[in-house]
Amino acid sequence: MEICPVTRFAANCPLRVLFDQIADKWSMMVLAVLESGPLRFNAVKRQLEGVTQKALTQCLRRLERNGLITRRVLPASPIAVEYELTPLGRSLQDPFKALYLWTVASLPQVELARQAFDERIAA
Repeated sequence: MEICPVTRFAANCPLRVLFDQIADKWSMMVLAVLESGPLRFNAVKRQLEGVTQKALTQCLRRLERNGLITRRVLPASPIAVEYELTPLGRSLQDPFKALYLWTVASLPQVELARQAFDERIAA
C-alpha cells in the first residue's frame, strides 16, 4: 500500500479515505460516546442529538469495518445489538481528547475570528 505525502491528499489515497471516515462529525462523537463502555444502538442515538437512524447505522458500519468498534448481537427478545470500542478504537481516545481540549481552549478566539469575518463581509 502506497502512503500519500501529508502535503497532498490525493482522492484515492488510503490515508485520506481513513481520515475521512474517522474524522467526520458522527464518527468522532460515536467513538466519544462509546468510551464509557458498550452501548445499544438506541443508547448511542439518544446521546447524539440530530443524528438520523440511517446516518448512525452507516457510521457504525464504517467504524466496524475499520476495526474501531465491534458489534455484538444480544440474545434478547427482540434481538438487540451492542457496540463497543476495540483496542484500536480506544487508541483514538487520547488524540480526540486533545482535539476536544483544543476546541474548548480555542473557542473564544474562533468566535472572535468569526465575528470579524462576518463584519468584513457585511461591510
